[in-house]
Amino acid sequence: MRVVITEYASNELDIRTIRDQVFIVEQQVPREQEIDDRDPICLHALVYDQQEPIATGRLDLAKGKVGRVAVLEPYRRCGVGSLVMRALEQCALEAGLERIWFHAQLTAVPFYTSLGYRICSEEFVEANIRHVMMDKDLNSQTN
Repeated sequence: MRVVITEYASNELDIRTIRDQVFIVEQQVPREQEIDDRDPICLHALVYDQQEPIATGRLDLAKGKVGRVAVLEPYRRCGVGSLVMRALEQCALEAGLERIWFHAQLTAVPFYTSLGYRICSEEFVEANIRHVMMDKDLNSQTN
């Protein structure tokens, strides 16, 4: 497996393939809520198994916000999500960010907690899915 850091325009098809399957098909998030204007200004991590795109996530460097982390079902619970998050953390560190944050689906909280993230909000609903806000101080955590 290999991780690529890219701009959205360079790999839009691969990014959309993963996100459409995970968010729109599996989780039934309305397309108009999944697609936004942030993609072109974010850095994107893409994980490939051979030539097949299998996972993605994005980092908005201006806000320090991670988003749209998605792993295709056959590759879940195999460390692929960790590859995405570590790559985005590294991008954040290289950009001088001290903290990153995101909205995590409740079902994913144990995964993010295992990577050193902490819950920093009450529960809320976004795209008809229960979430909490999570964050991580990149300078005080082992990466």
